[in-house]
Amino acid sequence: MKAFDIALKDLTRSFRSAFAIVFMFGVPLLVTGLFYVMFGNIASEGGFSLPKTKVVIANLDEGGPKFQVNPKNIPGGKKAETMGELVVSILQSEEMADLIEVALTDSAESARSAVDSQAAQVAIIIPADFSHQFADVDEEAFIEFYQDPTLTIGPAIIKAVLNRFLDGMSGVKIAVTVFLDEADESQRGLAGQVAQQYLKISLAENEDMEDELLETRNPSGGAQRKEEETQSLLLSIVGPIMGGMMVFYAFFTGASTAQSILREEEERTLPRLFTTPTPQAVILTGKLFSVFLTVCVQVVVLILAARFIFGIQWGEPKSASMMAAGIIFTASSFGIFINSFLKNTKQGGVLFGGVLTVTGMMGMIKIFAMNSPAAQTMGDAVSLLVPQGWAVRGLTQSMSGESPESIFLTLLVSLAWSAVFFVVGVWKFNRRYA
Repeated sequence: MKAFDIALKDLTRSFRSAFAIVFMFGVPLLVTGLFYVMFGNIASEGGFSLPKTKVVIANLDEGGPKFQVNPKNIPGGKKAETMGELVVSILQSEEMADLIEVALTDSAESARSAVDSQAAQVAIIIPADFSHQFADVDEEAFIEFYQDPTLTIGPAIIKAVLNRFLDGMSGVKIAVTVFLDEADESQRGLAGQVAQQYLKISLAENEDMEDELLETRNPSGGAQRKEEETQSLLLSIVGPIMGGMMVFYAFFTGASTAQSILREEEERTLPRLFTTPTPQAVILTGKLFSVFLTVCVQVVVLILAARFIFGIQWGEPKSASMMAAGIIFTASSFGIFINSFLKNTKQGGVLFGGVLTVTGMMGMIKIFAMNSPAAQTMGDAVSLLVPQGWAVRGLTQSMSGESPESIFLTLLVSLAWSAVFFVVGVWKFNRRYA
């Protein structure tokens, strides 16, 4: 009971410091809030704002097999009668209007000149035999894509749209080619006629080709789902950042609270406590217990604050509890361990500016590299060399919905780190005040 009273007294003393409150709660939430606002503004605007890419199209296609598509996305309701007109109608559709500004020209030379003079960023040149070549199973159809070499994003979007269109249409052609390859020589002439007719029919029946390629409208309730998806994407970015800040500053709190033992030694309050009837072991136990209580309060408050302020999901209650326990025990015991090697508080600058900063950054490599699979693989190996890395591992496992069994294994490793740190730290403190 005496040990608990001492721990409660030190806990109260810690939370009377405005600096400690800001450091434990304000800074992690502020950093997360900055990221939340930054990415939230992007999400509310519907994504990153890209300037329109100016595209000049020279449609020289003279036609081949006649076919028609749904004219609702074609300006003026005109039906496309060639493959070239179909490509033009796709790029002029309403769905592409926010990304592409289309201009038409009658010659390939003028299209290229527009790009060379920087009047446009991309020139698309559809050759005269495009429809004919596409309909011929023995030929290959090409579209010339001419772009400003200094640009990347805009041309890449347009190229992706064209590639998707051509890949989809090539599926029909591949099926026809396989059919011809499997036909007997005596049946090849008849097979060719059937294949050509099949190609025409397939093109004619694909009336919703543009919709399948570019449809971005949402059905009833789609706007709400889109908002939910945007919020989910935002939290997938901000959540790990908040978790990383919590781990990082929990270790600082553990070290700072444990340093109160050295501070009281320098202020001569600790030696006076040792002269009281209370056993020395009980006093040290209370001091060390206060470290765990302080970090526990910090982690629990940050988890709840992040949940209610930012809507961050930490995982299932069981998984989140194991994750929190791993952070609390590891951060507290590491603070006790590292302070046991210090002679006085003046050496704390090395502790906070060196050891905790370096190990904390190593432990959070996985969070910094969350968009790079290769860097994440390397980060896993590096971060698990320090206790912060195991705390972050449990955090990401819980947030990604992994099974409690997987998180329990991570917790066991964290507890093993904690046991070693605690035993060594207590042993050195006992020797120091023996």
